[in-house]
Amino acid sequence: MDLTINNILRMMAGKRFYGDGTEQDDNSRRVRHLIDEVVAKAGAGNANDYIPILRRFTNFEKQVKKLAGRVDEFLQSLVGEKRANKEKGNTMMDHLLSLQEMQPDYYTDVTLKGIIIVMILAGTETLTGTLEWAMLNLLNHPEVLRKARNEIDTKIGFDRLIDEPDTKSLPYLQGIVLETLRLHPAAPTLVPHMTSDDCMLAGYDVPHGTMQLVNVWAMHRDPSVWEDPEMFKPERFENEKEKQKVLSFGIGRRAWPGVGLTHRLVTLALGSMVQCFEWERTGEKYIETREAPMMRPATPLLAMCKARPIVHKTLDAFA
Repeated sequence: MDLTINNILRMMAGKRFYGDGTEQDDNSRRVRHLIDEVVAKAGAGNANDYIPILRRFTNFEKQVKKLAGRVDEFLQSLVGEKRANKEKGNTMMDHLLSLQEMQPDYYTDVTLKGIIIVMILAGTETLTGTLEWAMLNLLNHPEVLRKARNEIDTKIGFDRLIDEPDTKSLPYLQGIVLETLRLHPAAPTLVPHMTSDDCMLAGYDVPHGTMQLVNVWAMHRDPSVWEDPEMFKPERFENEKEKQKVLSFGIGRRAWPGVGLTHRLVTLALGSMVQCFEWERTGEKYIETREAPMMRPATPLLAMCKARPIVHKTLDAFA
């Protein structure tokens, strides 16, 4: 999770709060603690949304409001620091502030802070969970792992590490990511919608104001849509049409805007792990694929790894 949060914050604001000596920095420590709280609260969910009477007996919403105030202070400090820095960078916040200068009524500080926190929350859980499930499936299917490694060795070679532009030329690796998202979406349902008018759906009368939940987990395992839906088969995405059936991030205008970024980051991170290390299960048995309530593996993933020659070569270059 540290890797994913660090990457997102560096892209958003050009700042690092994890690794490289930040462990002893008081400000970095406060930010890490704050983000841990936010991720924990976001993952817990709010039962009051479904059983309103519980509001009388819990203080969950009061805790969230208090946490939201601290988060707002942190985000405003990031925006203010970037605005005060006269030297323009190439982070997402630099681009958003440029848009704010042209359209100040639209790109307000509230909008900028909303974009940042959505990227942190949605990106962190999605990236971390997808990487964990991808590695679990590769460990359970060593033949898929070998094929992915051969593709990387053939396309990238042994003289340099994989980089983000390389991911476009690694279709099998992309297929592994898509198959992981198909079997293990970040959430079992998409963002809830509400009907704007009375309508009829599949023979049922749906009144105005009804909450709609899209069960993407079930759709991704529907045998009428997918061949061998319970099997981990990245090869299925050699057919371009199959890619359009993966709805992990929604579809249309209300799809998550960071879907492209997520695909690139997950593919790059997974490709780096496959390129740099040999991976094996800790035992002969298949790793359990049972899901925890928040769609993460029910048991922590344990694996054995061994550095490949390219790791030693890269480290020697910095020696």
